[in-house]
Amino acid sequence: MRASYMISLTLLTAIAGTAPVQHSVAASAAPVFSPTAQTAWVGIGIGAFLPVPGSPPPVGQDPAHRYISNDQAGVTGQQPTQRISDIGNPNLKQWAKNVMKKDNDEVLAGKFAFTARSSCRAAGVPGFDVLLGGALFILQSPAEVTMIFSGNNEVRHIKLNVPHSANPKSSVYGESVGHYEGDTLVVDTIGLNDKTFIDNYRTPHTDRLHVTERWRTIEDGKKLEILLTIDDPGTFNQPFQMLRQYDRVTRTLAEDICSENNINPFGIDYQVPMAEKPDF
Repeated sequence: MRASYMISLTLLTAIAGTAPVQHSVAASAAPVFSPTAQTAWVGIGIGAFLPVPGSPPPVGQDPAHRYISNDQAGVTGQQPTQRISDIGNPNLKQWAKNVMKKDNDEVLAGKFAFTARSSCRAAGVPGFDVLLGGALFILQSPAEVTMIFSGNNEVRHIKLNVPHSANPKSSVYGESVGHYEGDTLVVDTIGLNDKTFIDNYRTPHTDRLHVTERWRTIEDGKKLEILLTIDDPGTFNQPFQMLRQYDRVTRTLAEDICSENNINPFGIDYQVPMAEKPDF
């Protein structure tokens, strides 16, 4: 069960402001990702990153194990399946393949395949970009871009037009700084710890991970696209790029408390964190 209370995104937008500062070009050229208080973005597809021609591909589904999403199952009547990562991806270092094979074997043996959303945990970067079961809201101000994923109200902060800290503290979301280049928001993230996954295929990473994102609207504002560059020499043999797209929808932000009063009639271990003592 979730608690759901309507939050005025109009108020949030008014507080945050709507006129982003432009980096190196006129402010009027900067993109506006939420032209109305009810503008939101829903990820296209099954929560997977898309390959970029000429770049090593991101990790995807093992071709020996077909993935059938809940949406597909609802249409076709087929039994849903779980994500089994393709450890044959040649860009993965051997330690990562070993970790992922162990996880694959456990999932094939009956373990529930972990995702940050189903487990009410922070997704990190770039995992934030493939969160499922909600919509993305973007608030823009002169000093910061705030991104809120409605599922569990996961929040990400991007400081604008400032350099990285000399020694950013390692954390789940790291330190994201950004600037505008014409119609694109460019975000650079470092300082990430190794407690999250790259994607919904449970691809691990090290604390050397460096993520660059280029956010822009396409198709006359009907879609939002992110071009990501992933550089983690501890996990991958070479940097690579991948894409994520969203459809524009009209939606109002609501409070969604993922781990409060959850009911699990099927007895599945979603690996949801549980408090051992009250916080008051």
